[in-house]
Amino acid sequence: MKIERKPSTLAKRTLLQAAFVFAAGASVPAFAGLDVDINVGPPPPPRVEVVPVAPAGQVWAPGFWEFAHGQYVWRRGHFQAGRPGYHWVPEAWDRRGDHHHFEEGHWDRDHR
Repeated sequence: MKIERKPSTLAKRTLLQAAFVFAAGASVPAFAGLDVDINVGPPPPPRVEVVPVAPAGQVWAPGFWEFAHGQYVWRRGHFQAGRPGYHWVPEAWDRRGDHHHFEEGHWDRDHR
C-alpha cells in the first residue's frame, strides 16, 4: 500500500498568505488542507445522513470517508460557521489512473 501526502496548491498558497498576514500582525482563518493519493480500493459509498435545519450563520459540511491507519473511516457531517463571500466545497475522492485521490474540504470564494 502506498500513501502519498503532498500539499495542495491551495495549501501552499494559504500558508504563504498566512505567513504574510501573520508578519503584518493580523489574523487569518485556517483553511489549508492536504491532498492524499492511495493505491488501495475505492472508498465505500457515502452514508446517508439526515441533515438537520441549519442554525443561523451555519453551513453543513457533509460526512465523508477518510483513509486512516490503513482503512476507510467515516467522518460524520457537521455544521460549521459560514464565511461571507465563500462557499464550502466538500471532501471528495476520485480515481486517477491506478490510485484514488482525496481532496480535503475547503472554502472557495464565491464568483458572483
